[in-house]
Amino acid sequence: MRFGMGYASWTGGPGPGGRGRHGGGPRGRVLGGDELKLVLLALIAEAPRHGYDLIRAVEARTGGAYAPSPGVVYPTLTLLTDMGLIEEQASEGARKLFAITEAGSAQLAQDAEQVADLFARLQALGEHRARTDAGPIHRARANLRAALHHRLAGPDVDTDTLHAIAAILDEAAQKVERL
Repeated sequence: MRFGMGYASWTGGPGPGGRGRHGGGPRGRVLGGDELKLVLLALIAEAPRHGYDLIRAVEARTGGAYAPSPGVVYPTLTLLTDMGLIEEQASEGARKLFAITEAGSAQLAQDAEQVADLFARLQALGEHRARTDAGPIHRARANLRAALHHRLAGPDVDTDTLHAIAAILDEAAQKVERL
């Protein structure tokens, strides 16, 4: 267990496949594993939480655009516990409740700027989703997909029909681009 490490040494910095501080986690993930450690630690610092609550808290901060899977959250909680940054508290029921330790608070204080950057990224993701999550567009796209599937599954599809459909789709794409 090591403390007093800066953000770059704790996260490994922008190594192979990484994207640095502002571009997301390795391989296009919303949060790299080490970034998730900081986010979970900061959320636990706000109030003791259990795993499911942490998943929902991240999801809420992204407007539903991202929710870490239990398969990454629970091992991360185990790692944070092993590092001495959080500890299990007594709780009612089967869910484990985690609270931040003194060492965890010190780590957060040391990495405050990076934590702020991570939460800003989560907020930006939520804002992006709010701008681009248009229900009518999803409905129309599903209707188009169903119409294409229905029409192309028929026995009378020939080359002229395929070219006509392609022309309609190209025209629609051009109209959308001009908006």
